[in-house]
Amino acid sequence: MAEEPVWLTAEEQRIWRSYLHATTLLEDHLDRQLQRDAGMPHVYYGLLVGLAEAPQRRLRMTELAMKAKITRSRLSHAIARLEKNGWVRREDCPSDKRGQFAILTDDGHEVLRRTAPGHVGAVRQALFERLTPEQQKSLGEIMEIVAEGLQPNEAGADLPWLR
Repeated sequence: MAEEPVWLTAEEQRIWRSYLHATTLLEDHLDRQLQRDAGMPHVYYGLLVGLAEAPQRRLRMTELAMKAKITRSRLSHAIARLEKNGWVRREDCPSDKRGQFAILTDDGHEVLRRTAPGHVGAVRQALFERLTPEQQKSLGEIMEIVAEGLQPNEAGADLPWLR
């Protein structure tokens, strides 16, 4: 016999729905800003940032998927679009015939350089300017705890970049 679920209390439900409402609106806000300023969604911007921060502006595709927290299929589609724009190129891995690197091109780096100030402004305006320093610290701590709980270390974990 299945156990009865432990339903959310009214207060937990309020918090949960507030979280969903805020994160959905924040992601939409950032997507619209990046579409307007650079013609790309937020996830593509994150990929460019990940490559820009990597040594020699290059990462194995599997590492980039893990850094972006997306499936390999979604990454492959995104990289194809970024390649079409001339912002990223792929290169085969010499030590692993199945592996590939994603490399940020000079054009991609320039797009990122031009787009970053507007993006940072949108993040600052939508999130940080609305919170006190104490709230910011608490939010960071809370999100780290949630992320740690959702990212198990054991082999066979069902994580997006492993799919």
